[in-house]
Amino acid sequence: MRAILPGKPQARLQAVSTAQWDGLRLVVYISGNGLMILRGPHDLVQTIYHEACPALVAVIIDENTGKIATASATEVFIYSPYEHHEELLKWSLQHIIARTEEEPEDVALSWGSDEDLLVGSTSLRLFQTAAEESEIWSRALSKPVKIAYFSYDAGLIASTGQHDRLVKLWRRQSFGADDTRFDFTYLPHPTFVTAIHWRRPPSNEKASNHVLYTICGDQKIRTWAAMDPHGAQGLQMWAEIDMQASIQPRQLLPEGQSPDRFAFFIESQGFSRATALAVEQSKVKEGQAGSQENPALDHLFEVAKSCPDLCVVLDRSGCMSAWGLENIGSKVRKTTDVFNIAHVENFNLAFLDCDRPEVNNVQLVSFCSEQVDAPFTLLAHYFDGRIEWLDCKLDELFSPAPQQKRIYRRRLWTGHDMSIKKIVRSASGKAVLTRTNDREAIIWEQSQRSNDLGLARCSSMTSSEHIHRSWLLREGAFVVNLHHQSISLWDARSPSATLISNIPFTLEGPLACLVQLPKQQEDSTAAHLAIVTISGHGIVWEASLPDDLRDSGQTEHLSSSNLRRFCDFKLNTRESLAFMLPVDPAGLPSWIPTSLDTFAKDVAISYSHNGRLRTWTAVLNTESSTVEWLVTSTVDTGIQSPSLASASSIRKSALVDGSKTNLTIWDMRSGQLEYNAQYDELSSIQDLDWSSTPDDQALLAIGFPHKVVILAQMRYDYLTVGPAWAPIREIDLKESTPHPIGDSTWLGSGNLIIGAGNQLFIYDKSVDAQDDMVSDLMIPIHKQGRMNLFDLVMYLNGPLPLFHPQFVSQCILAGKLSQANQIIVGLHKALKFFTDGDELDSFVSMVVEDFTGEMQSTSRLVTQGHGYESDVTNGDYDVSLEDVVASLRETLAKVSLPQLSGREQLHLADMMECMSMVEKHRRSMDDNAARYLLFFRQHMIRKAQIPISHASLTYREIVWAIHSDSQDILVDMTSRQYNGRMLWEHARDCGMFMWMKDLTALRTQFEVIARNEYTKTDEKNPIDCSLYYLALRKKNVLVGLWRMSGWNREQASTQRLLTNNFQEARWKTAALKNAYALLGKRRFEYAAAFFLLAGNLQDAVNVCLHQMKDLQLAVAVARVYEGDNGFVLRWLLEEKILPQASLEGNRWLATWAFWMLGKRDLAIRALISPIDSLLDQAGPPRLEAKSYLANDPALVILYKQLRGKSLQALKGASKISPREEWDFVIQNARLYDRMGCDVLALDLVRNWEFLLPSKQLPSQAEAAPDPRKMLRRRSSLVVDDLTSPVSPTGMKAGVGKPPPQKVFEEPEASSLLDNFGF
Repeated sequence: MRAILPGKPQARLQAVSTAQWDGLRLVVYISGNGLMILRGPHDLVQTIYHEACPALVAVIIDENTGKIATASATEVFIYSPYEHHEELLKWSLQHIIARTEEEPEDVALSWGSDEDLLVGSTSLRLFQTAAEESEIWSRALSKPVKIAYFSYDAGLIASTGQHDRLVKLWRRQSFGADDTRFDFTYLPHPTFVTAIHWRRPPSNEKASNHVLYTICGDQKIRTWAAMDPHGAQGLQMWAEIDMQASIQPRQLLPEGQSPDRFAFFIESQGFSRATALAVEQSKVKEGQAGSQENPALDHLFEVAKSCPDLCVVLDRSGCMSAWGLENIGSKVRKTTDVFNIAHVENFNLAFLDCDRPEVNNVQLVSFCSEQVDAPFTLLAHYFDGRIEWLDCKLDELFSPAPQQKRIYRRRLWTGHDMSIKKIVRSASGKAVLTRTNDREAIIWEQSQRSNDLGLARCSSMTSSEHIHRSWLLREGAFVVNLHHQSISLWDARSPSATLISNIPFTLEGPLACLVQLPKQQEDSTAAHLAIVTISGHGIVWEASLPDDLRDSGQTEHLSSSNLRRFCDFKLNTRESLAFMLPVDPAGLPSWIPTSLDTFAKDVAISYSHNGRLRTWTAVLNTESSTVEWLVTSTVDTGIQSPSLASASSIRKSALVDGSKTNLTIWDMRSGQLEYNAQYDELSSIQDLDWSSTPDDQALLAIGFPHKVVILAQMRYDYLTVGPAWAPIREIDLKESTPHPIGDSTWLGSGNLIIGAGNQLFIYDKSVDAQDDMVSDLMIPIHKQGRMNLFDLVMYLNGPLPLFHPQFVSQCILAGKLSQANQIIVGLHKALKFFTDGDELDSFVSMVVEDFTGEMQSTSRLVTQGHGYESDVTNGDYDVSLEDVVASLRETLAKVSLPQLSGREQLHLADMMECMSMVEKHRRSMDDNAARYLLFFRQHMIRKAQIPISHASLTYREIVWAIHSDSQDILVDMTSRQYNGRMLWEHARDCGMFMWMKDLTALRTQFEVIARNEYTKTDEKNPIDCSLYYLALRKKNVLVGLWRMSGWNREQASTQRLLTNNFQEARWKTAALKNAYALLGKRRFEYAAAFFLLAGNLQDAVNVCLHQMKDLQLAVAVARVYEGDNGFVLRWLLEEKILPQASLEGNRWLATWAFWMLGKRDLAIRALISPIDSLLDQAGPPRLEAKSYLANDPALVILYKQLRGKSLQALKGASKISPREEWDFVIQNARLYDRMGCDVLALDLVRNWEFLLPSKQLPSQAEAAPDPRKMLRRRSSLVVDDLTSPVSPTGMKAGVGKPPPQKVFEEPEASSLLDNFGF
């Protein structure tokens, strides 16, 4: 749902026009140089701008053809509808008629028959517009025309000039296009004519029965009719209504109140139709509530029987007099032909009690419709720039009984007449200021009614200087405008704002920011605003404001002393600022800073040319008249020359690069990159606006030239690597307006305001749950229809129920296997009698203490002789986990859980199956093996459901497996997963050769893969297994396989080559030549095999790494070929893998590499410290290295596990400062919170044990401290592995090099006999 402020209507007599065309009620009006076409109070059909012409002055719509004519001072534009159905209705330009320079700006337009258009100015010109535009008649006038209208049959034209008392009546004598002629007569009036209205002939009368109403300056309505159709006069005055006499005040008018009268007409056809609808609705109500008398409706029904025309007169006291006119045009007028229908009081309209001159001039247009709830509509066009759409029922309108409200406002159309450049909101979002390029500003207030999206216009101002920045104080009651060399304070409590003070100033550098500083006292009436330049210099201004905001008449008591220069300051920054902006106040409550620290709320954000973001806070000292600034957070984004930035009150920042196509969102607390999106080059980003929900969830509106995309926070998801932000709504304005978007902002209620051209579009906070963007977010099945935006964000980023698959996964990673099992059992109990529509406890009868208390893990329960049955045996429950899971999976297939989507239920069912499988083998594996096996099994299930090419386990699971002491069962279980036919793609999928520690078992498994690769096809090609057998140094086996491959055309040459001794340089060179030739043919795996044949392991590894893009194969070949202490493996780890981990920010890969190198101290430090700080040479990390995905909360579980595993790891942990460890724990608690696992975050901060600080005696200063004394628990099980690892350089020199492996030589027969004593 949306509301529209289409723009400020022109103060012209023909600024608005309405017609019932082809069953549609259309209203058109002009605003600036734009034409607004509307279908109802809320439906803007089309906006047409005339960029190259001055402001429009008139508009008219033809009810026969739907054509629209509008005019400026130089041209007349004719638009014709080209699409006519309910969903798509548009107009296109058909003709342009040039006006002469001698003509005045004002013009009169009127449609005749057969698409004839009358254009009146210094002359009357008639144009035929059916096909080609052509002028068919013209007549010069002695005085420019002000009003000119065709009668409904186009037989007469009534026209009059400015301040003219004569109405000229033109009678058409011929309708031919070649010979169009008119003659004219005059209708004299005692004073100047102000309005002309042709009566629509009733259906039972001829269209030639012309009736004309005129309103004169003597406040009389005259009715002109053709009482003598054959007379020379044409129309004669039939009757007149004295508007002053029709409403006689019952008391003396207050002094100064104007005796003005206002009038509008209700035609007989519309009156009869509206009365009939009222009668029908009354009958329906009587049938529902019993018989009820309605005297007003009965009276109205009797009046409607004679089908009179109605003339309604209003005065400023709220009195209304309605007159009926019947038998209009009769030669003998009876006194009863003009009769009073009703006289009511308390008819309260907005313009009646206003004495402003611009509001006094109002134009009323009425029409009747088929709507049962509002059959009568009145359009009030105020010449101060508003159009009000008013609806009512005629029986309520004319009822003599007192009515609280007779007429209701449906919509107010107003706004600017120039393009909107900037929209500024107050801190609470209850008031906004819109500003144009011509120094005009309007202050709006949000409607207090929950179902009303509209904005109420509070005040307007026009500045004599260019407005650089604006700030709203006291919910828009006062406004501070920053100009290039001055600052001004305005009182906006009245409809027209008043300038209080304007103070000039000078500062070094261009202006960058205007921001309000936090108050020092809650009851303080002074506001302090700071202006900052690019160079960091600034001034704080103090605005002293009155206590009573309602007293708008006290502006004269305010003076220039209400705004004073409080102090000057200089920001403490070494580099120049690219820009500085106030923090978006959305969701920022009023607060009083108690101290200047990083916990204070941010007030501004700055960014430099090299992409460094800083957030600032400030504290005032009113006693010393000073201000202190502090940088609360700094993030080095690495984005050069950013073009746009914005920050929210919850320390989220968005940054746009120089091309305006790349958007990044940063968490300023942790410095993490949360979102990175590249948009189309044609869709440049031009605006960023933050909002927040009541529970501090962030929303970001991204403004493009013709659309706005709204992003919402998502939960962190480290298992499926889901996005942290996702688009939930797209607002496209191309169908409503061709003008690009100028600015947008959020209201405090969650509604979004978009300014495009001179129009304001207000969108509510409801979203369509069936929209493609929302449905892709896996919302719960029962949440259909429209959803509240805040509720949707709460679901996407709020706390998870305990049975959510992500929460269960994180429980397992945190070592809480027994709690995960209890969740499954509790869900099974809760669903035993559950039906759709019931509420489901998110905690499934568990409590927080089940996770945060000192509970025994499943592994300890098993070692004490208690199996899983001890957890599920409770009362009537005495079943195994396998039975519980099987029953629960059947239930989930039938029942939809209210907290989960369909896809999440499938993931939960899959996870339970994995847990059941792991539980069978829990007695024979440790926790790390269980972690690996569970997620490996889950990975295989998902891969079977959604086949993904080249998908493999993450390095997180590989690290769990490498730290497991149950690798034998892992190898057996993973091999069984592939039915004992493991190929290399399967080994890569499970990461086996990255985590196996036993080299003998590793080579055995590699030989199994070699054998399976050879037999994977029916032809049994030895090329498929060459790399594997040569890595195993089993060339003879490969020779035997080639001997059996007679079908292969390469058999003979390859077999001859393999029989040679590749220890000789000649054959090494031949193997290398073959390897390079194979590289040229892009046979990379076979080329790597020939590099191994030549004994060149490093080149073979390089081919696997760079050409084949297979890191695991490179590691496997190196480990199999020369073991874990080989030079090539160390070179691969130190020169390739670790720099790659640093660039990507992959802590799991880094800790694995350091562990493989034997550097366990660095392996544990890599979990916390920046990876590049642990390397001698490392390039700057990539943008993705700063992503939130680089900080998995499972890292804290691994850190806690490893630091007490060995002395070397404990030594590495001792090098981590307490502050670093504190930040690491708090950061992971925040990650748990962003994942929706608040209970695990609480458990982490409650039960974390920090290392004890190392204490040395003075005599022991030179000795290294014992790391074991830093542990709070018993350290007797810590492995002593403090040995210095050998670097690749030392390996080259032979230091620490293991003895060469003996080459197997076949024994002679005599030696065998000797061994047996022969």
